[in-house]
Amino acid sequence: MRIIAMVSQKGGVGKTTLGGHLAVEAERAGAGPVALLDTDPQGSLASWWNTRAAETPIFIRGDLANLEPQLAQLVTAGIKLVIIDTPPAITENIRAVVRVADLVLIPTRPSPHDLRAVGATVDLVESSGKPMLFIVNGATNRARITGEAAVALSQHGTVAPVTIHQRVDFAVSMIDGRTVGELDPESNSAREIADLWIYVNTRISKSVREAAVV
Repeated sequence: MRIIAMVSQKGGVGKTTLGGHLAVEAERAGAGPVALLDTDPQGSLASWWNTRAAETPIFIRGDLANLEPQLAQLVTAGIKLVIIDTPPAITENIRAVVRVADLVLIPTRPSPHDLRAVGATVDLVESSGKPMLFIVNGATNRARITGEAAVALSQHGTVAPVTIHQRVDFAVSMIDGRTVGELDPESNSAREIADLWIYVNTRISKSVREAAVV
């Protein structure tokens, strides 16, 4: 079973939206069964999933005090991929999530405030020795700051070559538990999510292989 952790000290960067979208896309692409594990007390992911008509991916309310037993149960149940949503904080509980992850995704909006806030998240992941991947999220089309943000983030680690742009369909799709790909498979947003999953899948497969060698 492979584990992806969505982590950022900064709130409002789109962890929950991206986590849900990647889980649905991974399931669609044949990487499932996929489970979403929500460790954020705000429960935004739970609210989205509870309005969802489709039965997949499955949803689990995370219990950080019993994280490893929960994950062991998912292995026994035949789950192939777990995406863990985390609250916007840097705590021992978040460290526990990072420690069990095969890959840590760090969504970051292209703004000076968001870029300044990324340091604590990077320190957390690096101290755990886990591979991380930045995702530029909520970008404005053709805005210069988007490219500048990617360059700044690349000083800390790998930046996904797929940028997720700010569009209304992301918010619309989340109202009734869907994703942009389910709302309109031919949309630009749906193509970005599909391309992002392809890249994330490549990265996590590489991380798992490297960990196995070590």
